[in-house]
Amino acid sequence: MSVQHEVPRTGVRTSRGAGSPAPRRLSRRRKELAWAVIFLAPAIIAILTLRIAPSIGAVISSLHRGFPGGVLEPVFSGFRNYSDLLANEAFRDTVVRTVVFNVIINPLQVAIALMVAVLVTRRVGAPGLWRTLIFIPATVPIVGSSIVWGVALRPEGPINAIIEALGGTPQPFFTSGDQALASIMLVLSWIGIGYWMLFLISGIQSIPEEYYEAARLDRAGPIRTFFSITIPLLKRPLLFVLVADTVANFVVFVPIQMLTNGGPQNSTTMQMFNAYRTTYTYGSKNLGAAEVVILTLIMLVFVAIQFRMLREDRPTRSRR
Repeated sequence: MSVQHEVPRTGVRTSRGAGSPAPRRLSRRRKELAWAVIFLAPAIIAILTLRIAPSIGAVISSLHRGFPGGVLEPVFSGFRNYSDLLANEAFRDTVVRTVVFNVIINPLQVAIALMVAVLVTRRVGAPGLWRTLIFIPATVPIVGSSIVWGVALRPEGPINAIIEALGGTPQPFFTSGDQALASIMLVLSWIGIGYWMLFLISGIQSIPEEYYEAARLDRAGPIRTFFSITIPLLKRPLLFVLVADTVANFVVFVPIQMLTNGGPQNSTTMQMFNAYRTTYTYGSKNLGAAEVVILTLIMLVFVAIQFRMLREDRPTRSRR
């Protein structure tokens, strides 16, 4: 009589069975990472080639000094270009003018775009038509918009003709030092408001309707609803629009070049236009690079302040 010994079954798997799922997961993750690298590679190469490399080149160029239009290689001069710029009263005036220009135009454009976005998202007649009409200026190339406004606001243009027909005095919009900068702001706002409005409309439409229904049940008015619901839940789109608008207005160039060429009496000379003029008109590319670096630093300070103002409060984890 033979005795058969049964091998007791346990829940322990063999080393081969236990190790097989992990390599599969690792292989799958490697494949996903490889595909991600393949798809992101063109964008990364473009950023490195068109953004990072020129920025590094500008910083290096700003630390050198050469004779404008000369054939000799520029020599390393440290921060001499920066000290010369900061000692130049005309450059300091340009920096102040650029900062004041952005302090005024950025909140103005975003506030009007937000107002229009709120009105369009409400139940008004033909909202699609209104969106299209407001967005049309953003579809026109900035060169075309500058030409149109240059014709409309010239001394013998249609705007002055209307003002004169109404009994007013024709205005020197682009030829007066007191009005030229405000006229540039008008042109840029006409172009930009419709564009930024689309981003804010998308953000408003993503807010759950339940919040507004609860506000109506609490008998909250439109102003309280706007500041208690719309603004807090719209921080991310607002931050994006404000930062993008700030960058666009800091580097504004085409309308200034086409409409005023920095005049009259440098009243519309912004730092980007001044850097272009220093580099290509005066032939001092090292000094122009230093101006661009200073402009970038000022712009980064503005963006950091905006991130600080519109940051979202994250709940803190309770300690046990």
